[in-house]
Amino acid sequence: MFLFRRIGFCRDGFRRNGVRRNRPRVTVDEARSRTSGDRPDAVLLDVREKPEWAAGHAPGAVHVPLTKLVAGATLPAQAQGRPLVVICRSGHRSQQAAKLLAGRGAQAVDVEGGMNAWAAAGHPVVDERGNSGCIT
Repeated sequence: MFLFRRIGFCRDGFRRNGVRRNRPRVTVDEARSRTSGDRPDAVLLDVREKPEWAAGHAPGAVHVPLTKLVAGATLPAQAQGRPLVVICRSGHRSQQAAKLLAGRGAQAVDVEGGMNAWAAAGHPVVDERGNSGCIT
């Protein structure tokens, strides 16, 4: 703990000035409630690669692989100018994508545990044809 205080961080992950040191994260339940239903307040953005997406993704999610975002790809029209909830398989790539998108001016959070946690929580997963999918 001494080391964290010496460099300006407290044990709870916040800087002493109140600025969070890491990007905000949401749970799969929060992600689902924010991105589904009649009036979703955010777009679920899946940043996994195409074969992962094809095998199984959340219904209604928008797909742009992280590799394409890093290369400068723009967001699909339905995601532009909207808050983004970014998801991948386990949460690592979505953290990178949320940081990248925030740097471009987007309001983006990532999902803790990714699609692995989404499926484990019993939330629906569909393949590219709309049938029951799986997380690879």
